[in-house]
Amino acid sequence: MTNGDDEPADGTDDGASDGDADTEPGAESDTADVEALESRLEDAESALEAAGTEADLDSVEAAVDDIEADLEDAEFPVVEPDDDDEEPEDLAEPLEDRLGDLRDGIEDQRGPYGEDVADAAGDAAGTIRGTRWTRDGEPAVAAAVEAFLESAREELDAEFAVASGSGEEGDGDDGGNETDRLADAVESVGETAADGRLDADEDAGTIAALLEAADALESALEDAEEWSDLEIAEQLEREGFYDRMHSENRKDFPPELGVVRIAEAENDPERILMALENFDSDFMQENCLDALRRLGPEEAIEPVEALAQRREVPAIEVLGKIGAERSVETLVDFVDSGNPPLQKATLRALGEIGSEEASQPIANVLADENSAVRSVAARALGLIGDTRAIEPLSDRLDDDDETDEVRGSAAWALVRIGTERALEAAAAHDDDRDYAVQLEAERARDATA
Repeated sequence: MTNGDDEPADGTDDGASDGDADTEPGAESDTADVEALESRLEDAESALEAAGTEADLDSVEAAVDDIEADLEDAEFPVVEPDDDDEEPEDLAEPLEDRLGDLRDGIEDQRGPYGEDVADAAGDAAGTIRGTRWTRDGEPAVAAAVEAFLESAREELDAEFAVASGSGEEGDGDDGGNETDRLADAVESVGETAADGRLDADEDAGTIAALLEAADALESALEDAEEWSDLEIAEQLEREGFYDRMHSENRKDFPPELGVVRIAEAENDPERILMALENFDSDFMQENCLDALRRLGPEEAIEPVEALAQRREVPAIEVLGKIGAERSVETLVDFVDSGNPPLQKATLRALGEIGSEEASQPIANVLADENSAVRSVAARALGLIGDTRAIEPLSDRLDDDDETDEVRGSAAWALVRIGTERALEAAAAHDDDRDYAVQLEAERARDATA
């Protein structure tokens, strides 16, 4: 029999024994979960290494999906580090990394498929269509395509051929030009390979052979001579750029300048544009634009507009000479640029084009701080002839504080517009302080007499 003092002592010993275990609730379960997932990952990794068919890979992928689902549902404690500077350990992170590696491994081992052949054929067809081949390169491309088609015939037991045609670009036949027909034939192989007839396991050899043939085609295309492989002078020579030059007219240096001058004399803007596109020295660009400004050919609009958008004054002058209304949209942005040389060139060009679409932007420039710009703006409005400009031009003419140059230009513009109201506004200044204004006033009075 024990007394009451002994019993608590026994109880204390029991409690101490429990405390020595120092195990948090669920810790053993968490460890078991991690170990179980690691074991399953090891099994999946072994299965992936042994996989030899698409079905094997499907089984591994299904196992990985199950592991990933269980990992997402699992709750692991965050293990605090001994060192405060270290990040807490996430038990799930290494498991997730292994899952990612497994998925990458599955993807790497899959295929190749018929769709891969289609992709390779599509890339080759794109190269064929998107490249400008030289005369020497064209037969090399055709031979490479024929070799690819021969491999496809053998591997797929199907007939592939380049559609018939004259072989000349723009010949108008249904097959299109030769380049398109070659590309179409290559694409037809890819379409056949991807139509479901090839099994990644059973037809692995066929797919590999087709991919090898596609690689050989790409290599042959890389070796075939394309236009960009040639030096500029050689490109132009093959395009006939120098054909008009001979010993009697080969006077200029460089010879390209001679070609430009001959082309201008023969009203042949095509050769001038070829030089403008291919020779980027300031000397050649200036001479090409000078020739185009004198000719004013509509064929030059697009390439010259590209230069004008870079605010190149000679290009803007060419657009004025050509006189196409489509250029107004490009030019009106420069009239209030704050750059007087650019503004004056633009205003002159817009005046030569003569589109009323530009009237208001030009009228706004009559208030520009630069008097030379205001003067050119007034003359541009006179060239356009828009009657809406009569009032702002009259205001410039009536302003005694305005410079005589601007007032003379305003009077000239009013006479140029030529309506009764415009002429009356100019004629009212027949006793003006400035001779140029008086002269225009007299012309206006004579026109209304």
